Amino acid sequence: MTEKAALRFDDIDSLNAAANGEPGAWSVEADISQQMINRFAELTGDHQWLHVDVERCRTESPYRTTVAHGFLLLALIPGLKIPHPVEITGHKAVINLGGDKLRFMRPVRSGVRIHARMQLKGAERTDNGTRISYEIAMNVVGQRLPAVVFDMLVLLA
Repeated sequence: MTEKAALRFDDIDSLNAAANGEPGAWSVEADISQQMINRFAELTGDHQWLHVDVERCRTESPYRTTVAHGFLLLALIPGLKIPHPVEITGHKAVINLGGDKLRFMRPVRSGVRIHARMQLKGAERTDNGTRISYEIAMNVVGQRLPAVVFDMLVLLA
């Protein structure tokens, strides 16, 4: 893998040229345990049986086990420490602006490991700085197709 030059946050043309569809490296891996799923259910009040009822899932669920809440998976993104595909310099602040698209593509069963990677989608100058769009793909380790696809927006100022 070749080393990419750092790009300034306000060099919109270079950032958009670097948005070539090449994802960065995989993040660290995280275990999706039933205990984690149960704690998320307690925190959010989402006790839907597909997430928390292990015995019922064995007999009634098409997955034969519980599955993680989609929003639990989304909440794990910061802790995965996903490597950025392009080094961007010169900014003082990174502000989370949310996202443009979020898709839960495949179930994530309890007991698996997940990881994620991102690709730069584009950059746009705003009155407050540079809005950067990344696509994050979260996969179950060992599976080719993503379980979650999230278009994340940040403001670099």
